[in-house]
Amino acid sequence: MDKQTITFRLDAKKVSALDTLAQVQDRDRSYLLNEAVTNYLEVQQWQVGQIQEGLRQANSRKLTDHSKVKRLAARWRSR
Repeated sequence: MDKQTITFRLDAKKVSALDTLAQVQDRDRSYLLNEAVTNYLEVQQWQVGQIQEGLRQANSRKLTDHSKVKRLAARWRSR
């Protein structure tokens, strides 16, 4: 995998917490930052995909009636 070095500013308390966590996990700071970025990207890409799917369904008129959503929500709350 081709790697690049990047720099960014991070609050000193976060750096300290990151270093403590890295030490506890016997990892280095770069490993934890790579894991954090990977997780962030996965969540964001999933969310964008869900939004795009919702828009696709809305554009093709595959929508759920508001009254049905209200009934489902009321049922969830009663559980």
